[in-house]
Amino acid sequence: MSQTKKVPLRKCTGCNEVKNKKDMIRVIRDKEGNISMDATGRKNGRGAYICPDVKCLEKAMKSKGLERTLKAKVPEEVYEQLKAELGEING
Repeated sequence: MSQTKKVPLRKCTGCNEVKNKKDMIRVIRDKEGNISMDATGRKNGRGAYICPDVKCLEKAMKSKGLERTLKAKVPEEVYEQLKAELGEING
């Protein structure tokens, strides 16, 4: 009997849909309180996942989903930086 690997699933903080972890972008808060995108998915810190879509980021901003998941206040500059990085990813 061969074992099938489990596919890790994560919930988007914007649209609240459960999707494959590899299809999503991780946003982390490190010990110093800095919030940034984690492209590798391996950095230390509290993580939140979001779809690679600006609409999902806007929903997360409106519902304060990222702030709730990261357990920290997210400054406006960080949201602008995340929007710019998502724009680069989507082309």
